[in-house]
Amino acid sequence: MASDLRQMWTAADLGWRCEPAPAGIREFHAKLPGYVPTPLVDAPELAASLGVGRVLVKDESARLGLPAFKALGASWAVHLLLTGRPAGTALTLVTATDGNHGRAVARTARLFGQRAVVYVPEGVHPAAVAAIGDEGATVVAVPGPYDEAVRRAAAHPGGTLVQDTAWPGYERVPGWIVDGYSTLFAELDDRLPTAPDLVVVPAGVGSLAQAAVTHYRSGSARPALLTVEPETAACVLASLTAGEPVTVPTGETALAGLNCGTVSSLAWPLLRDGLSAAVAVTDEETAAAAQALAAAGVPAGPCGAASLAGARAALPALDLPPSATIVLLSTEGREANPSSITKQALGMILPNRFR
Repeated sequence: MASDLRQMWTAADLGWRCEPAPAGIREFHAKLPGYVPTPLVDAPELAASLGVGRVLVKDESARLGLPAFKALGASWAVHLLLTGRPAGTALTLVTATDGNHGRAVARTARLFGQRAVVYVPEGVHPAAVAAIGDEGATVVAVPGPYDEAVRRAAAHPGGTLVQDTAWPGYERVPGWIVDGYSTLFAELDDRLPTAPDLVVVPAGVGSLAQAAVTHYRSGSARPALLTVEPETAACVLASLTAGEPVTVPTGETALAGLNCGTVSSLAWPLLRDGLSAAVAVTDEETAAAAQALAAAGVPAGPCGAASLAGARAALPALDLPPSATIVLLSTEGREANPSSITKQALGMILPNRFR
């Protein structure tokens, strides 16, 4: 059930604009083994339940052979790191992860003949950790939260950091990662004759949300943009509410890939100026959303299902017409970060309003 006091932030659209992502990124991805645009699933049952005209789900459960969207950013960043270096250059690519980004860096390292070291915090499911190791990476367990894993990865001796969050002095590579996500939104444009009214984006440190803002605030289309986070780790929402970046303590959540306590310094200015709303949801709401997405044919993991949970929670506060088209970014499949919490919740008898 939803908490009695809904954690939410909204802003008026003041017409703020930014520069677009660089050209040529989708063309790069199209040359990678296994590239195909991920599905955009029409979900009329969800549209009816939300009281809107259309709901479309961008299903990222099979992106470049991995169960999440992260390979788009990791591959583009590593490509640029290697560009111009002599053939046979050997790098040790280092990152911290809640699961999906680390596996994407490990897969990309293997694809380009490089080594990878991945720091993993507490709370990541053992199957997700094993999947990173299966890609050939060295996995380092960190007895602490995600922010601590990031600190340790950044201090790794002799490594080249490929991190999807930024801080002052470390922004070039995270910027490349965000640019890589632009392919996802280019695919959406190909499928939609007109821009949607609302795009819902799960937010950890805010990098994918930054890519959404970059895409939709650099052109003529201006859909509302909503971020969704777990109540136990809502660093974007807390920062928007405070009007400045703040770090929040994190706790246990089924949304392991969003269990982040500090917003990316690179993302923050764009999120502050370009988002329409932000909301936090519970694990129970996300589990119910995962069940509804499964019924619609989308195998969403907890982070992917957060988009629907956030739309359900936030729509009463958003001024959308009854004919609105909503795009939900389902950022990971069920296999990305298995969760006993979610599996238990999905087995519950759920109220009709959650179906």
